[in-house]
Amino acid sequence: MIIDHYTYRVTWSAEDNEHIGLCAEFPSLSWLASTPEKALSGIRKAVADVIRDMKASKESLPEPLAERKFSGKFMVRIPSTVHRALAIEAAEQGVSINRLVSAKLAL
Repeated sequence: MIIDHYTYRVTWSAEDNEHIGLCAEFPSLSWLASTPEKALSGIRKAVADVIRDMKASKESLPEPLAERKFSGKFMVRIPSTVHRALAIEAAEQGVSINRLVSAKLAL
């Protein structure tokens, strides 16, 4: 079933004092539970229920992140002073700005 292709995360919610199950493709859904296993099971059931309703009303389902194609490129706007500082740092290291920024983002 398609619910297996979606991106799930279980984390601790200090505010709720419970584990919370999340699905990246359905950001409005969450599931609180006493254990990580129950939180994952709960969010998967919630996603399955929503998908069933969406299919019944002929709505488009979100594409799983795992099945999307990514180009490896994205544009980000930064202040000119930051651009200048990155250009100087890249030149000092003998690398391109792209390589420098990619390395910084990977940290």
